[in-house]
Amino acid sequence: MKLQTVAVHNAVGKMICHDITRIVKGEFKGAIFRKGHIVQPEDIPVLLKIGKDNLYIMELDAGDVHEDIAGLRLGNAVGGEGTYRRGPVEGKVSIYAEFDGLLKINLPALEAVNDLPDVVLSTLHNNTRVKKDQLLAGTKVIPLVIGEETVAAAEEICQAAEWIMKVLPFKSRQAGVIITGNEVYKQRIRDSFGPVIKEKLQALGQGILRMDYAPDDSAEISSKIKRMMADGADLIIVTGGMSVDPEDVTPRAIELSGAEVIKYGAPVFPGAMFMLAYSGDIPIMGVPACSMFFRATIVDIILPRLLAGERLNRKDITLLGQGGLCQGCETCRFPNCTFGIGH
Repeated sequence: MKLQTVAVHNAVGKMICHDITRIVKGEFKGAIFRKGHIVQPEDIPVLLKIGKDNLYIMELDAGDVHEDIAGLRLGNAVGGEGTYRRGPVEGKVSIYAEFDGLLKINLPALEAVNDLPDVVLSTLHNNTRVKKDQLLAGTKVIPLVIGEETVAAAEEICQAAEWIMKVLPFKSRQAGVIITGNEVYKQRIRDSFGPVIKEKLQALGQGILRMDYAPDDSAEISSKIKRMMADGADLIIVTGGMSVDPEDVTPRAIELSGAEVIKYGAPVFPGAMFMLAYSGDIPIMGVPACSMFFRATIVDIILPRLLAGERLNRKDITLLGQGGLCQGCETCRFPNCTFGIGH
């Protein structure tokens, strides 16, 4: 890279190596051309008007890559399925979601990219529920000019990893919901659980096959689970009866249905008495009563991942310990917070 002084009329196609400021008393003060700008023919009258007869310009050597070109290459390399990019603006390329879904980040690959010299890639947390056109990430190089070998190394990391970030769309499922508890089944009290679950499913674009009620009887709850699946439900949500009290029989009922229990108990507050099981490919969620009273619980962490097509294992649940503590903010901002996301 070489720096030299060039007459303005000879500067077309060359790169400015510092910001050029324009000052109009009482009206404007700021950069009209940024460092790295490539001079265009229409820029010449503007530069002359502010007194620039000569410019300090930069000549790239073989193997040098301008920040804008480097930013574009990085953006193309890291933006995967379900994303699009904008920019560069001063070398930064921003990556956005093409549709509503679940953001997945390849954490080892992200770390490897950021371990390169003069390269930065900043993202939202892994497993964040995102909206269409939401900003997901920003990437750029630190200097105005970077070596080709560094940009190529970043591209190679992305290629070897196959993906750095992607957005998984929510798949359409028919949920079977079973509300348990003698007090609701016998109509001693009004059901408060069903409307909460319905709202959470509808917010994710999901339908409800049927909502049933069951007493505190493990055999009957188990029978209803199996009937729901036979009728076409491909997601089962069983609410209530998840604690260790003698009359709380939902965990036993899920086991009796023949499902494989992945984990009973989760390092998440609220939601510690949660159960996840599978009957073949059909996930079954045992949801504790706290989900009636708190806006964000373990249901809001697990449900989007199931709807994005992930099959969760025991480790997926245990990893929720970091970030699994809701701070109980006076005004809930979930999912725009740290609750339950990161791994």
